[in-house]
Amino acid sequence: IVGGSANFSENVILADIYGQALAANGFAVSYKLNIGARAAYIPALESGDVNLIPEYSGSILDFLSKSATANSPSDVKAALDAALPKTLTALAPSTAADSDSLNVTPAFAAANKLTSIADLAKLSSVTVAANPEFQTRPDGIPGLQKVYGLTNLKFQSISDGGGPQTLAALLGGQVQVADIYSTTPSILANKLVTLTDPKSLFASQEVVPIVSSSKVNAKLTSVLNKVSTTLTTKDLLQLNTEVSGDSKTDPAVAAKNWLTQKGLI
Repeated sequence: IVGGSANFSENVILADIYGQALAANGFAVSYKLNIGARAAYIPALESGDVNLIPEYSGSILDFLSKSATANSPSDVKAALDAALPKTLTALAPSTAADSDSLNVTPAFAAANKLTSIADLAKLSSVTVAANPEFQTRPDGIPGLQKVYGLTNLKFQSISDGGGPQTLAALLGGQVQVADIYSTTPSILANKLVTLTDPKSLFASQEVVPIVSSSKVNAKLTSVLNKVSTTLTTKDLLQLNTEVSGDSKTDPAVAAKNWLTQKGLI
């Protein structure tokens, strides 16, 4: 099995996790990491140069099918299965997801009893910080208004993808809600409260292994599915913090430590 990854650290960690789990169960595993974006690694998967890539269900579906409208985890998986070429197979998705998420400070959540996006309706006014396109995206401000009936929203455009400027605006009280990718280490570091999305406004972005169909057998499926059912978004947050934070743990080491802690190797 040749394991590959996109060119960002979280995806490298995931490739190491799935690859090491296979190696511990008797598979011969090699790696081609940091290949690049989907336009580079999907052809590598289709040609067989790479046999396994950890993907994100909603994003890979959008790449394969521009007309896709599925949002919930089950609908996204069904649409993904239909969109994949026969040479590729999507195994069981993980509960871990790297998706848009709306976050508030612990103090703000406690003061207003917020756990869900729907709870924002209780506030007279709330300012949301996000990238500029969030103001017009179907799953941005228009979606919050249509799906959750939130008529109390103001918008603050900050062009850093939920990075340091967005975080500073949230912690400083300039905004009350921030769109930050769900596995960003700052969520854990600042004990932010991620509001649940019960109506699936944001398309599911569960981690899902995409594998060469020719390599799929019962043993491989069992090993990878066991990893996926164990992995959580909180695990990914912690792994990203280890690798990208002060300790700068090597992704392969972080992956091995996690697999060992979970009893998977």
